[in-house]
Amino acid sequence: MRAEKKLIVEELSKQVGASPFLLVTDYTKMTVTEFAALRKKLRAVHAECHVVKNTMLRHAAKEAGLGEFNGSLAGMTAVVIGDAKADISAAAKILKQFTKDTEKGKVKLGVMGKQLLQPAEVDAVAELPSLDVLRAGLIGMLQTPATRIAVVLGAPASQIARVIKAHADKAAQPAAA
Repeated sequence: MRAEKKLIVEELSKQVGASPFLLVTDYTKMTVTEFAALRKKLRAVHAECHVVKNTMLRHAAKEAGLGEFNGSLAGMTAVVIGDAKADISAAAKILKQFTKDTEKGKVKLGVMGKQLLQPAEVDAVAELPSLDVLRAGLIGMLQTPATRIAVVLGAPASQIARVIKAHADKAAQPAAA
């Protein structure tokens, strides 16, 4: 491999290795305007889309420890990678919606961590709620028992306080004969 190609493979390998996920798509018949719109949408969820040569992606994936892509790399290929804040669910949703709207940019495969995902599995990930929504739900579930405990513990004390106040009010009233 020539030195220029080695440099490109090394850089791509670093990007792929640092990304929490990798989505490989087909960009056949996609216009420049459509590709720019897709990139803009992905940028909003901390992801990037790059056109790559299949052989370079194959070498970069091997260097990054992702293994073989089992013949999925054919045709025109673009990769979607994310930074540390990126969420695979959000990026997969954007790709799924883009494919639905334009009938272009179909997902060839995905990688989450070191797990290889088939196109159907990437679609399933796209259906999941975003990471922020899941975190909010978890926090809500964790706070609910504490709130219920506080209500249960607070109820007897308030009832006792009402009984004492009622006795005090009754004792303060003059006795009617």
